[in-house]
Amino acid sequence: MRILIAEDDRVLADGLLRSLRALGYAVDQVADGNSADAALQSSEFDLLILDLGLPRLSGFEVLRKLRARGATVPVLILTAADSVEDKVRGLDLGADDYMAKPFALQELEARVRALSRRGMGGASAVIQHGPLHYDITGRVVTLDGHVVELSARELTLLEVLLQRAGRLVSKDQLVEHLCVWGEEVSTNAIEVYVHRLRKKIEVGPVRIATVRGLGYCLEKIVPVAATSAESAAPPRADA
Repeated sequence: MRILIAEDDRVLADGLLRSLRALGYAVDQVADGNSADAALQSSEFDLLILDLGLPRLSGFEVLRKLRARGATVPVLILTAADSVEDKVRGLDLGADDYMAKPFALQELEARVRALSRRGMGGASAVIQHGPLHYDITGRVVTLDGHVVELSARELTLLEVLLQRAGRLVSKDQLVEHLCVWGEEVSTNAIEVYVHRLRKKIEVGPVRIATVRGLGYCLEKIVPVAATSAESAAPPRADA
């Protein structure tokens, strides 16, 4: 999961950056509205944490322009004043949630998890794909009830594939979600991560299919039902 923090309070932004990266998220940060708007147009994010009081371009305007482009990325707005008007305006512009400063870091992390669940298509804390289960809250993966040990990169890769299960995900999209600014990850490295992830989860009816030259798709192999002996047997003659 890749997160953009748009916050001009340097101390708060650094704290959020360290906390969320420690949880395994890929996190970038900008300090003004123009930079936030440019980042949202040039990169793909899974969540935007947006301060309303940004310099150069307000958080309201960043949000308005984001939704005007048709972007559906979840947005958690931060406001310095616990103002009903600010909350209503932010939600009406398309925000998904809000928090008033100051706030408890644990609560923000819980709201990030909740928005992550929403982005993955449901309110449940567990995403299921055949025998594969992903606990978003604990960031734990199990296969047939057994815990699968994944690196941070492998886990993020699986998150992206689960979020788009049954659909094609290009290598460029995977690079976008796995990397922060200034970090070089080649498409060859993506192939290595996919290979490692395959070795850990493709022991049951779950498969990461390669669409040559295009990308990958998380599939669920449905076994062909065996024909029962009763249906295969010739009909009995009437006595």
